[in-house]
Amino acid sequence: MLIFQGTWRLLYFIYLHTTFTSMIKIDYPLKKPAIKNEDGKEYILCGVRKRWVVLSPEEWVRQNFILYLTGILHYPLSLMAVEKKITIGQMQKRFDIVLYATATEPFMLVECKEMNVALGPAVLEQAMRYNIGIQAPYLVISNGLYMAAFKNEAGQFTELKSLPVFE
Repeated sequence: MLIFQGTWRLLYFIYLHTTFTSMIKIDYPLKKPAIKNEDGKEYILCGVRKRWVVLSPEEWVRQNFILYLTGILHYPLSLMAVEKKITIGQMQKRFDIVLYATATEPFMLVECKEMNVALGPAVLEQAMRYNIGIQAPYLVISNGLYMAAFKNEAGQFTELKSLPVFE
């Protein structure tokens, strides 16, 4: 288990080490997301946004991770937001998934990458930049096969071996 004091120490550690010590293999539920073909394009149903979205490799990871959060960890869809705009400095970005503890209190930020993207320093740094404005105590990065998860308590980041189950 790794513990880091403050954001900059964590970022420094990340740049020195390209792999995380506790990569978590994702065991998905049996339920799979609905997919349809329309006008030569594939679409996947997003339960959070309640609409069909174009199926890309990253969208596949995002929708399957949502099924993992709901089916395995029991988080309700009603406490999730997907691909909402955030402002970082002067730039407009979109986070992948935010789970809320209450209607207004962020709990977990999830950054998804397609399966062929290695989970490394750049991905975690992106999630941490997004989290500056969100202030979720949990950060997760995933490429659909594995995830790395961190908890921030009073400025100390701890790498986790599993994600908390919804209570």
